[in-house]
Amino acid sequence: MKDSIRQKLDRLRERFEEVGRLLADPDTLAQQNRFRDLSMEYARLEPVARRYGAFLGAEQDLKTAREMAADRDPDTRAMGEEEARSLEAQLEADELELKKLLIPRDERDDGNVYLEVRAGTGGDEAAIFAGDLFRMYSRYAEGRAWRVEILNENPGEHGGYKEIISRIVGNGVFARFKFESGTHRVQRVPATEAQGRIHTSACTVAILP
Repeated sequence: MKDSIRQKLDRLRERFEEVGRLLADPDTLAQQNRFRDLSMEYARLEPVARRYGAFLGAEQDLKTAREMAADRDPDTRAMGEEEARSLEAQLEADELELKKLLIPRDERDDGNVYLEVRAGTGGDEAAIFAGDLFRMYSRYAEGRAWRVEILNENPGEHGGYKEIISRIVGNGVFARFKFESGTHRVQRVPATEAQGRIHTSACTVAILP
C-alpha cells in the first residue's frame, strides 16, 4: 500500500476514534445539533475505520506467517507458506476495498429519490417489462426497509405500466439507485405473443434525488 494512502487511512482512523470519544462526552450529549452532526460523521467513518483495523491485523498475521515459512521444520514451513499465500490474497482484496471507500461520497447519496419508469418501444410487452422493473425495484426497497410511495401510474392494457412515478424514502437510497437511470432492454417471448417469437422491448428509468 502506498504511504500516502496509509497516512490518509491513519488520519481517518484517528478521527473516528476522536469522534467516538466526543460522542461519549456529556457536553456533547447536551448539544443536540453537535451530537447529530458527530453521529453522522461517525457513521460515515466507521466502515473505513473498521476495515482498516482488520487490514492492519491481517498485516501482522502475514508477518507471523512469513516467519513460520522461514522455519527449519518442514511442516511449520509448509503451514506458514500456505497461510502467507492466503493472507496476501486477502490483503490485496482489502486494499482494493479501502481505496473504494476513500472515493469522495456524493452529498446526495443519503437522500431519497423519485423513481420514474416509462415503457418505450415494444408496445404492450414494454409496459409489462416496465411493471417487472418496478416490482423489482419495490421489492429491493422493501427488503432494505425503505418506504415506496406511488405518486402517479398509467397501467398498460395487458398488465404492467405505460408509466409509473414513485418516491422511495430511506437512508442511502440515492447511493443505491443512482446508476439505474437510463434505457433498459429485454429480449424474451412475451406473454402477449401467440407465435412464440422473441421480442425486444425497452423502458426508460429516471432516478431523481
